[in-house]
Amino acid sequence: MHGIIHVELKKFVETKHGTDAWKAVLKNAGLSNKIFLANAVYPDQEIVAIVTAASKLTNTPAEHILENFGEFIVPALMSTYKVLINPKWKTMEMLLNTETTIHTVVRLKNPGAEPPRLQFKQTGPNTLKFNYDSPRQMSAVAKGIMKGVAKHYGETLEINERKYASGSSEMMITIT
Repeated sequence: MHGIIHVELKKFVETKHGTDAWKAVLKNAGLSNKIFLANAVYPDQEIVAIVTAASKLTNTPAEHILENFGEFIVPALMSTYKVLINPKWKTMEMLLNTETTIHTVVRLKNPGAEPPRLQFKQTGPNTLKFNYDSPRQMSAVAKGIMKGVAKHYGETLEINERKYASGSSEMMITIT
């Protein structure tokens, strides 16, 4: 997993629960004193261990942590990839173009980084269909990011998700 996710997860935990909470999460994840770099790539198992530890320590479902985290990281992602974002875009255009702009650049600049392949399809003037299919099975992060993008543009989303046994899901999104 791309290191920016780890760096931002640390910020998220520290913002919500303090510096000591991050240390406790790492300890419980078996990663004491681990330092993550934004441009490095780390094994997926480490992020899973961190989220699992955070879930246990806070008695909060992992899905809830992942969705809140996804929303939390949007300002950093929008800043990091600002040069790739058309200033005329709103939520709809941002979501429709993320795969061909941002994820393409991430894959080119960071061999080993494997963001999920995003499959959005516009189904109406303010509706999208989104297929999430990633071996990481972290659709909650995608939902949070989409909500954060909408918030960035002063819009809101309604997301109806259908999960499949394979770990993939289909989401119907309405933007208002």
